[in-house]
Amino acid sequence: MVHGARLGGVDRVDGVGRVGAVEVSRIGGLWRVTRPWHPGLRPYLRSCVGYWEAVTSPYEALVVPTGRATLLINLAEPFSRVRRLGVPGGDSGRIGSVVVGVEDRPALCVHPGGQEAIRVEFTPLGAYRLFGLPMSELTNLAVAMEDVLGPEAGTLVERLAATGDWAARFDLLDAALLTRLGRGPEPAPEVGHAWRLLYGSAGAVPIARIAAEVGWSQGYLIRRFTQQVGLTPKASARVLRFRRAVTMLGRGAASLTEISAACGFYDQAHLNRDFRAIAGTTPRQMMASRQVEGALAVAASANSSKTVSAAGH
Repeated sequence: MVHGARLGGVDRVDGVGRVGAVEVSRIGGLWRVTRPWHPGLRPYLRSCVGYWEAVTSPYEALVVPTGRATLLINLAEPFSRVRRLGVPGGDSGRIGSVVVGVEDRPALCVHPGGQEAIRVEFTPLGAYRLFGLPMSELTNLAVAMEDVLGPEAGTLVERLAATGDWAARFDLLDAALLTRLGRGPEPAPEVGHAWRLLYGSAGAVPIARIAAEVGWSQGYLIRRFTQQVGLTPKASARVLRFRRAVTMLGRGAASLTEISAACGFYDQAHLNRDFRAIAGTTPRQMMASRQVEGALAVAASANSSKTVSAAGH
């Protein structure tokens, strides 16, 4: 029997089940629910996943930066803490539904078990429009959802938790996101172009070239970009290089020397330094770790099925 919300009338799912547009799969001790994104949300999203634990147990997970912002809607047990490593005062304490800004350093998530949630990941400029405030105010932070989206966020969480099936949950969430995006601020076209250049090149385009292409001075580009994306262009490029290296590591088809050269690192020592700064680990340690969707198990009690990047994929 699948626990959590109903699956539109399906009581049993073995491996992978489909109910209309909703797809359910099991990864270890975690049930995962997805469906195609609403067309109106596609320009802003990078991921939208519902999940719940098939086996309830406490866990700790290290969440590494992705170049995205996250809305984590907690429908059951809250986190015991979300602690941003290397950030003074970066410990959330007990927290339920959270907004996580763009990051350039890892976070440790501690959960008592019994998690059920929906995790939505946005492009930085999609998050700027959704959250309606400078993304620089959220950089490397996990903030209570109501503090960013207002009291209506609490009402939405209550409705989602009380809803009987996952398809209906996604319908409710889509409507709420579309309404808020429809009244959100428009990013500057120049910042949008700058982000596309950086993202498309995995951080390889020089900042001077980007400034020249958008027609701004470097100083003005840095100020506007940081306000709307959350990181400076240089820090964003660093995270994007890191993400490309993580992808290549996952494929296992290249040596660390080859990855360093392909991703724009000076050498393997440079690659290792950036991994330690951004992810709190080394490339070899990351390859050896149990991981799902960007999070690494860091405690003996952690189950690989629960290393979902629940506070920022």
